[in-house]
Amino acid sequence: MAASVWSGHLTFGLISMPVRLFSGARSSGISFNMLHRPDKQRVKQQYICPLENKVVERNEIVKGYEFRKDEYIVIEPEEIKKIEPATAKTMEILEFVKSSDVDPVYFESSYYMLPEEAGRRPYALLTRALDESDFVAIAKVTMHNREYTVFLRPHEGGLMLHTMYYADEVRKVDGFGAPDVELKEAELKVAHQLIEALADEWNPEKYTDSFQENLKKLIQAKLEGGEVAAVEKPKKLAPVVDLMAALKQSLAQMEGKKKPAATARAEPRAVAAGGKSRRGR
Repeated sequence: MAASVWSGHLTFGLISMPVRLFSGARSSGISFNMLHRPDKQRVKQQYICPLENKVVERNEIVKGYEFRKDEYIVIEPEEIKKIEPATAKTMEILEFVKSSDVDPVYFESSYYMLPEEAGRRPYALLTRALDESDFVAIAKVTMHNREYTVFLRPHEGGLMLHTMYYADEVRKVDGFGAPDVELKEAELKVAHQLIEALADEWNPEKYTDSFQENLKKLIQAKLEGGEVAAVEKPKKLAPVVDLMAALKQSLAQMEGKKKPAATARAEPRAVAAGGKSRRGR
């Protein structure tokens, strides 16, 4: 098992359970080294002290905070340890909220939460209670020299933890929102049909990074002394002049490619058009 990134206690009222966090996802891809073009030797990165004009060894480097232009105070690791809040070792559940009330824009990183042997029963109890309700837990935890607000949700019988951005970290963009345009009911109807034609079950395994695949092919071609094949680029699309015509043309193209699952989904909806959906009850 991979090394845990945090260990401590999760508290829920007067209940306390020892738990560990493990990284839930990380990006991966082909990495490159920086080389000196003439001799293809890997270049080294060094820290230089401009005052003494010499290379600085790693054991001479400390953390500093710039409190005024070009003026710093040194912060030692032991000093940071002294001011760690209680959440460095204890993750307290602050409240429970409806999962639908939390906007995904606040989500940052994902972690698996696993109980220690002594915490298995209360962990199972909390997980089951959350799974049978529409609530998720909001807690606080300190990791990597930072205190996070976190979101705990049931997943496949266990608990997932998501660190979250604070409200002042979520950026606002001027002009973002619904454009001031009037849409026709006929346009919306065809747009819904287009969505249905492209609808499918969620399966993350079918999505891959084609750029990484192309990089692998490029590397293999160069190793074998072959030519690098160029990827055909899509033609530049002209601006849509007639929205309804573009929607109908798109729908006609999708109808020919419609998957059996999409067809099967569309038929029951047509039969039950006059009744209430499960979501509407």
